[in-house]
Amino acid sequence: MSVVDKYIDYVRNEAIENPENSFSKMVLGFKANKLKTKLLPKRNISKGYQKLEAMMMSMVADSLGNEKSYVWSNIFAPCEIMECFGLNTLSIECLSCYLTGYHLEDHFIDYAQNTGIAPTLCSYHKTFVGAVDSGVIPKPVYAVTTSLSCDGNLNTFRYLEKKKGVPFTFLDIPYACDEASIAYLAEQLKTLTKELEVRFQKKFDMEKLKETIRIENETRKELMRFLELQQKHYYPGELISQLYLMMGTHLMMGRQEFLDLVRFMIKDIKTYPIFEGKRILWVHLLPFYQESLRQYFNSSDKYQVTASDIIIDFRGELDESDPFKALAKKILNNLYNGSYSHKADMIGTLVDELKPDAIIHFCHWGCKQASGGSILLKEKMKEKNIPMLILDGDGIDKRNSHDGQIKTRLEAFLELIESEGKSC
Repeated sequence: MSVVDKYIDYVRNEAIENPENSFSKMVLGFKANKLKTKLLPKRNISKGYQKLEAMMMSMVADSLGNEKSYVWSNIFAPCEIMECFGLNTLSIECLSCYLTGYHLEDHFIDYAQNTGIAPTLCSYHKTFVGAVDSGVIPKPVYAVTTSLSCDGNLNTFRYLEKKKGVPFTFLDIPYACDEASIAYLAEQLKTLTKELEVRFQKKFDMEKLKETIRIENETRKELMRFLELQQKHYYPGELISQLYLMMGTHLMMGRQEFLDLVRFMIKDIKTYPIFEGKRILWVHLLPFYQESLRQYFNSSDKYQVTASDIIIDFRGELDESDPFKALAKKILNNLYNGSYSHKADMIGTLVDELKPDAIIHFCHWGCKQASGGSILLKEKMKEKNIPMLILDGDGIDKRNSHDGQIKTRLEAFLELIESEGKSC
């Protein structure tokens, strides 16, 4: 057993036996991994994905070391506003993924359910609730969440407020993107800035927000350039690389350092050979731990996940002259807002632009939207003659994913797109 594995086991045991004393040890491990990803990056992936992993590890490790430097959120919270206050935005979904690094997801999920949390709640949320309830994760100064996509958000943050006293702002997201809805949401965003001013004793800077939006617009344009290049070039990465990219586009959007990284990836990918294999567009969450998926997609020169819908869930350009209205439009026009038919249409547009060879839709256990709407998307892809595989599993709880079943279905699908290119 390596030193790293021994430390992981040590922290896991501490979290179970002495939860109140385990957090500092957990953060120390994150900081050590931060140095490791910078000094000894994975050799089997591209330089761009190496830098991306190091950036995300640094953001999480540095944030958790100072409870006043971040707010909890869901993945769709407006990080642009938090950045104006010098705050990092840490989504509870992403933090739950990081907790799996210590193999603690099963313990936290069981802890949450034993205290009365419904088994049907999303396992990302149960992992985080269990981590907080058990005393492992200390509470921050504030939290921000939205009603976008997941109907469990409000209940989870209400629970954390009630049990642990974590104050939060809830952004109620309308389905429609009409003028009334835009004005309604823009007003909520203005109220959020006032609340952050009070909580963190900092003055809101409108010019900073405008600059953040300007950088975000440029980042989105460059990101599309990179994704278009990735349809042509072999650019080795891992499933988890897509998770890190999703973190960047939702938790660090509008930062110059993330824009600089995307620009580096554009230069770097041009040095790689033309990709001759099958290109996959991934839809919904990524079970980065799942062994068969890792076997087929990590650093593969035959099958490459070239994009994920959640990475590019908004495609428009924001009007920096009216930032609150612009952010409201961005949230309302998100691919995950509204009916699933809206999402299917937007993914159809992505398919037309990126021209993948196939789609894999992962239905995360407990996510009603994904399970209920996947057939609509399959029908849309059938119209476009794009093969699509629907996989059922759990994005974080290994006990809800059956590797043998996933492997069998995946291998049959890959064989199909190699030979016929027809939907299964």
